[in-house]
Amino acid sequence: MRFTETQPKLEFLKTYLSISEIGQKGIAEVSEVLETAQKLISNKTVLELDLTLARGLNYYTGAIFEVRSNIEGTLSSSISGGGRYDDLTGIFGMKDVSGVGISFGADRIYDVLQEANLFPEFTSDSTQVFFVNFGTEEANYCLSLVKQLREAGINTELYPDKAKMQKQMTYANNNSIPFVAMVGTQEMESGKIGVKNMVTGEQSSLSVSELIALVNG
Repeated sequence: MRFTETQPKLEFLKTYLSISEIGQKGIAEVSEVLETAQKLISNKTVLELDLTLARGLNYYTGAIFEVRSNIEGTLSSSISGGGRYDDLTGIFGMKDVSGVGISFGADRIYDVLQEANLFPEFTSDSTQVFFVNFGTEEANYCLSLVKQLREAGINTELYPDKAKMQKQMTYANNNSIPFVAMVGTQEMESGKIGVKNMVTGEQSSLSVSELIALVNG
């Protein structure tokens, strides 16, 4: 992932909003989003902090974003966008439910894929590796592992929050995910990943490269 003139913009905001408590909290939030994205987003991605971007002022309550194609010769306008909201579902009767939403411009994405001749002969979106979420520290550690697996062509996901193990394993089982990866304190120290084959029940301790070879094998 490449940043484009991000740090100077953050420094400007820190100075410009130096006496604003809300402004400083906003800068801290944006910085956290950028730091997290750096661990996860592909190296082919260009991440830009756009101070002029505005979306859904009546319901977004945090960071907002838009996605554009960086493939030369393709559509330059936004192909998807979204942001953080804290109580958007309240208008539908579901109070105090926060989240992050994103909408995709199907027609625009189609145009980009067609212009770049990127339609594959066949694609499968099924998750191949599922990372159990043991908590904030472990989840942050797993982000770089998720990135490596995705860049190796392996569909990978990390459970969004720390939930009971039974709930997470049930999710993996119900979605027919073949491999479950578990990274706790011991695995973080050893650099290994605990892996369970959901078909055979076999469990093993593998490096990232070994896991990639197992899934692709």
